[in-house]
Amino acid sequence: MTYTDDAKGLQEDLVRLRRDLHRIPEIGLDLPRTQERVLAALDGLPLEITTGRELNSVVAVLRGAKPGPGSGPDSAPDGAPRPAVLLRGDMDALPVVERTGHDFVAEGPNMHACGHDLHTAMLVGAAHLLAARREQLPGDVVFMFQPGEEGQDGAGHMIREGVLDAAGPRVIGAYGLHVLSNRVARGTFVSRAGTFMAGADEIQVTVRGAGAHGSLPHTGKDPIPVACEMVVALQTLVTRKFDIFDPVVITVGAFHAGTASNIIPDDATFHVTMRSFSRESRAKMLDAVVDLLNGLAAAHGCAVDILYKEQYPPTVNHAPEVDFLEEVTREVYGEERFERLPNPVPGAEDFSRVLEQVPGTYAFLGACPSDDLDTAPSNHSPLADFDDSVLGDGAALLAELADRRLARG
Repeated sequence: MTYTDDAKGLQEDLVRLRRDLHRIPEIGLDLPRTQERVLAALDGLPLEITTGRELNSVVAVLRGAKPGPGSGPDSAPDGAPRPAVLLRGDMDALPVVERTGHDFVAEGPNMHACGHDLHTAMLVGAAHLLAARREQLPGDVVFMFQPGEEGQDGAGHMIREGVLDAAGPRVIGAYGLHVLSNRVARGTFVSRAGTFMAGADEIQVTVRGAGAHGSLPHTGKDPIPVACEMVVALQTLVTRKFDIFDPVVITVGAFHAGTASNIIPDDATFHVTMRSFSRESRAKMLDAVVDLLNGLAAAHGCAVDILYKEQYPPTVNHAPEVDFLEEVTREVYGEERFERLPNPVPGAEDFSRVLEQVPGTYAFLGACPSDDLDTAPSNHSPLADFDDSVLGDGAALLAELADRRLARG
């Protein structure tokens, strides 16, 4: 029997778990009901479980029982630690009102529109699969059930609380899967070496002027045209300051100013998201944006407040680990089930925090229920839909990766 065979027996349980989680979406770092459901799903397994201090995370450690370099649970006779690997699944939802029409639809203002309910169910499945084969594991597995991926840096919180060292020694490899509701064929695993996903940061900009009557603009300092000029100049900045082969993306997603057509307001505010694909461009972009905004404000006699919110660095996959992922996927599921992306994806992901510190790789798993990949609703849409048939395969691949990586040491 293989992990894929065993996963078939878990499929119905994983579907039930995923749909239970889908009905109770929670956002941010505070996921008490989700945490409770995960703990119940892990109950009875030979795991060392801890929960987060600052967030509703769950860390579960499975101690492999196969004699390896040593005989102790976490060390060898010569003092060398037994290896440990990490598998991660994020658990939080989004503030999106669901419109899928499923009989397990989320009620209220939140929705698992990004598929994290599937990630959680797959990780629970991997825990069951590996626990059943504990005797053959020459090392330990850390299961990282993470809140707060959607902008709250849950991975950063869990790293500070010690998830990478939960088994004793620092993990030697880390792996995660993210389902997609479109673009990638159902059941296909996709990754790439190097930068896989963009880094993301936010800036809130407030231009401080002086209010006046709309008929007498010269008696005030109108912040609206200044802010508008900044928005346009940011797009020029992208094309004139950055290498097209190391691109950045700057988008103004919100703009707020004024109360009436004949009143010049005191200030104008806009919100910016900035995407980058290298650490160098990320640092350069922040400096260049701040210099540009300060300069434009000064040229118009206005002041400007710039509030920077760091989000996530680029997700950079380690090349040998992507080779390993491809090798395992093709061997287990066939040549046609793995693809390498030619270019990075401009979305961001806080698993990047993990990959900054330990070797590993992140991958997508197609879960589109339709064969029309181009028009299917995307992740984060209120219509986003996912095919539960991928749950067993996702769980089995995570288990295979952990097992084989431990065997390599």
